[in-house]
Amino acid sequence: MKRIHNFYACLLSFCFLVVLSSFVNHANLSMPYKKAGLTEQQAAAHLLGRFTYGAKAGDVEEVVKMGLEKWLAHQLEGNLEDKELNEALSKFEDMNLTNTEVENLYPRNAQVVRFAVKDGYIHKDSVNKANGKEYRAKLLSYMKDKGYKPQQELYRQFINQKITRAIYTNNQFREIMTDFWFNHFNVSLSKNQCASYVPAFERDVIRPQVFGKFENLVLATAKSPAMLMYLDNFSSAGTNVPMENATMDMAMTPMQKARGKRMKANLEKLRAKNKLANKKSGLNENYAREVMELHTLGVDGGYTQSDVTQAARILTGWTIAPMGDNGYGSAMKNVINKIGEDNLKKRGFVHEGDFIFAMNRHDNGEKVVLGRKFPAGGGYEEGVELLKMLAHHQSAAKFIAKKIAIRFVSDTPPQSLIDKMAKTFLSSDGDIKSVIITMVNAPEFWSPDALREKTKSPFELAISAVRGLDAKVKQPYQLYTWINKMGQQMYYYQAPTGFPDRGQYWINTGSLLNRMNFGLALAAQRIPGITFDLVALNNHREPESAEAALVTYSKLMMPERKLDGAIERLKPMVTNPNLETNVAAAAEKNSATKQVGTMMNEDANIMEPEMNAKLKGKKALNSTVTPLKAGNNTMLAQVVGVIIGSPEFQRK
Repeated sequence: MKRIHNFYACLLSFCFLVVLSSFVNHANLSMPYKKAGLTEQQAAAHLLGRFTYGAKAGDVEEVVKMGLEKWLAHQLEGNLEDKELNEALSKFEDMNLTNTEVENLYPRNAQVVRFAVKDGYIHKDSVNKANGKEYRAKLLSYMKDKGYKPQQELYRQFINQKITRAIYTNNQFREIMTDFWFNHFNVSLSKNQCASYVPAFERDVIRPQVFGKFENLVLATAKSPAMLMYLDNFSSAGTNVPMENATMDMAMTPMQKARGKRMKANLEKLRAKNKLANKKSGLNENYAREVMELHTLGVDGGYTQSDVTQAARILTGWTIAPMGDNGYGSAMKNVINKIGEDNLKKRGFVHEGDFIFAMNRHDNGEKVVLGRKFPAGGGYEEGVELLKMLAHHQSAAKFIAKKIAIRFVSDTPPQSLIDKMAKTFLSSDGDIKSVIITMVNAPEFWSPDALREKTKSPFELAISAVRGLDAKVKQPYQLYTWINKMGQQMYYYQAPTGFPDRGQYWINTGSLLNRMNFGLALAAQRIPGITFDLVALNNHREPESAEAALVTYSKLMMPERKLDGAIERLKPMVTNPNLETNVAAAAEKNSATKQVGTMMNEDANIMEPEMNAKLKGKKALNSTVTPLKAGNNTMLAQVVGVIIGSPEFQRK
């Protein structure tokens, strides 16, 4: 009985702590929006604009009813029930595959060719000479027989699930932070070697930790096969690798056999030259540089080129564990099986899931980074200590605080706010949730300079539009096509910087035209697989005129904003009978290849002058009152399309 009593006592204590923790987080929120002159409704709209992918009809009222602090506390927990989302995600059957399962099911093109030659489906001499159509048909037949899938199918499902999550999840802030941190620790599908590992990178490394400790994100991303491959650390080796271990070294990257021979030859040359101290064989500095410049300290973080080199030496041997029957590192299976996991541990190896620290590839010498000495023989632990040191550095606190403030406050956040957030970062051991609470509790977050100052990316624009229309999206990839057309090819940004988070990157004449083109096409329901009821949004009351519809639907889709000026500027566009045709033609002609240009300015009213100058038939623009007859949704669709493409809707 005593044991049972103790068990229930512990259980009650645990439940109390959970409730208390939730209460403390709630109590720590003290949003000073009233001091900024905002009503509760306006403050709710601001929260929805920053921490969701767009308000749906009635969201402002729901947030006010729940209480702003309580609503944000729930979002910071990120564990609201998501029944509708889970049902929508169930059709993407391969989104929960492990990296090993992906390797086995989605072989790379070069692997398929090699397998097909080995199995006799095609002759090795015909690979570069065969008839293209016949050759592809044989490969497809081979893949079907073996149960393989093309990699593009994996990427399609991956992109579809991202769009689906953003539209339907009740945990909107968690999804936004997933996007934020993925962009911060960017990896790209454009690099074929790492592409297969990107879905698991987002699912298992980023999403579960978006509100946790920054240190955990840095360590987890460093060990991810996607990051190891993307920034080449998987192949980085020290100069003191014993020649007798060369077979094991090469076994860890079987796809690099040719490179391995060259590495071995280089090692032999270095041995002949007595391994001069300043010579590095196989050392790759890409990840070491980016983990300082982009992930932790920032470009002005106070490190030198010597620090980069020394950090790269510390991180030698951090590589990819065997995955799949034929994937990267698969040949290492034989080595592990022969030596045994226990013996590997005794030799200093560390095997965690898809990551392995290969002691025989590690530089065992002494290193110095940012003035801190790492004694010789540190092995795996010195890499962990290095990353922890970077994650907790004062420069990292400032860099991460500023980046979060840029995303959620303004393109040029006040230094006073950055300092507050950086102070919390340091005092809370890099707790991301605490940093966000400090930001929201600061008057700078609620200042007039921050309200609607941020510009939506193409992805944010598309998602906010379908959410605002309460649309059902059965073909998410159709949205991706438009997002790409507007200038954001999700998951394909090649540079490790990730997409810039400033409005000037997204907005120029060509992008504005494409945004208007998207708005008109969406509202007219000309994008396949997306359906909604415009009249139902207004409680089945159809406005009497285009101008009345403009006022009504502007307020529905952009709640709690001062819209008089914006509505006046949009009136000439809603009655133009040739608007959609003209916008589409102008957008096609002026499609931007680089997303640079001038930020939208409400006072300057960039949209109409720049866009209309590109349109034909400008005489058709007029402000005459056009009645909306019952059942005539054509004009209503044009009104809503103009709203979606307007400068005001681009703001969040």
